[in-house]
Amino acid sequence: MSNFGYGFGGMFVAVVITLVLIAGLVLLVAWLSRRVNPGGQAPAALQPQVKTGASSREILQTRYAQGEITREQYQQMLADLSS
Repeated sequence: MSNFGYGFGGMFVAVVITLVLIAGLVLLVAWLSRRVNPGGQAPAALQPQVKTGASSREILQTRYAQGEITREQYQQMLADLSS
C-alpha cells in the first residue's frame, strides 16, 4: 500500500484555501483603496484638467459635458455669465 499524500480530499481543501486567500487579498485591496480615497473621486492627477487660460464659458461647457452640473445649473450659470 503506497501513500500518495491526502488524495482528492486534500486537493479539494487546498483549492478552497487558495480561493479564500485570493478573495481575501481582493477584499483587502478594495478596503485599502477606500481608506486612502474615501470620496471615491479619482486623484487630482488623474482627473481631466481644464486647459489653462480657458474662458469661463469653456470651463462651464466642460463641467456640463463631464456631468458635474445639471442642465438647469448649466443654463443658470450661462445666463449669469451673459449678464
